[in-house]
Amino acid sequence: MTTAQPLDVQPTPLALLLLGREADPRSERGVECPGDLPSPSDPDLVARARAAKEKLGDRVFVLGHHYQRDEVIQFADVTGDSFKLARDAAARPEAEYIVFCGVHFMAESADILTTDAQAVVLPDLAAGCSMADMATAEQVAECWDVLTEAGVADQVVPVSYMNSSADIKAFTGKHGGTICTSSNAKRALEWAFEQGEKILFLPDQHLGRNTAVRDMGMSLDDCVLYNPHKPNGGLTAEQLRNAKMILWRGHCSVHGRFSVESVEDVRARMPGVNVLVHPECKHEVVAAADYVGSTEYIIKALEAAPRGSKWAIGTELNLVRRLANRFASEDKEIVFLDKTVCFCSTMNRIDLPHLVWTLESLADGKLVNRIEVDPETEKYAKLALERMLALP
Repeated sequence: MTTAQPLDVQPTPLALLLLGREADPRSERGVECPGDLPSPSDPDLVARARAAKEKLGDRVFVLGHHYQRDEVIQFADVTGDSFKLARDAAARPEAEYIVFCGVHFMAESADILTTDAQAVVLPDLAAGCSMADMATAEQVAECWDVLTEAGVADQVVPVSYMNSSADIKAFTGKHGGTICTSSNAKRALEWAFEQGEKILFLPDQHLGRNTAVRDMGMSLDDCVLYNPHKPNGGLTAEQLRNAKMILWRGHCSVHGRFSVESVEDVRARMPGVNVLVHPECKHEVVAAADYVGSTEYIIKALEAAPRGSKWAIGTELNLVRRLANRFASEDKEIVFLDKTVCFCSTMNRIDLPHLVWTLESLADGKLVNRIEVDPETEKYAKLALERMLALP
């Protein structure tokens, strides 16, 4: 009887990362903040945040994304979507510290657009983005090799959603592409088709598909889905040659939860309801909705809505709840599209204790959780962002 030999199995980098034995500085996953955080039950948190912010004065500029908790938003100097906030940061060169209450890729974009004299700070480095995590630099480089082997790379223009890492933005800039937001995706695609015959859309398949089909009149057959976890993306060379839109297999974990059943259910429960969803939702949900638009569009639509109107909103719950409270006095009934409560879990890592810790650290002269993009990545990522800014 022979003795079985032990298998020489080497754990993959991803396995080590998930086990907490390795770190990936380019990953959106981040790490916990160092140091001691105030207790969430501390009744003085609000007063402490105010005191630290007042001590810092004009040296600090606090940005709050729409999906942040109310306890954090109350301390934001400006609120908005990721790109609006990055531009707001760039417009405040006198601020020594930019505290970005959002997620990692947003802070990266702010660092790219602000001066070297400014420090961009993320209150919790573990505030990442699952969508941005779905496209790594290595995976996208491999995809480009697949496109090259299929003989189509010279026809492809990359368009990357703002919700992507600095690495992906840099890849986009280096390969002649542009960035887009959910507000200007159609214009970005129109520009890209003026430069080439095909588009590689990263990393959100739903925004790419919805923009191409709903807004630009393409068919679903014009779109193929590239899966980075399959050989050659799970596509044949012929499929790549026939496609107009090569969609990356990525999605938003919050917006991906909404379903056609959610739409049908709310219509049955609330006769006359207006269904308004974000374009990161699945194509069939967008097709079943009455209105589709970015977070800024959603806010403006509800501001303009008549008194007594009913709305079911398909986007992150913090924003929906805030809007429901804001317009309750105008008898506008605003509900979350899904029955299941769903916050953006990574966005919600930025809580009041983390913000207090950040502001107090800065007030004491300690720079914490700085987000810095290396010069080479910044160069090409900024090029892609500037192409977007130049769009009419």
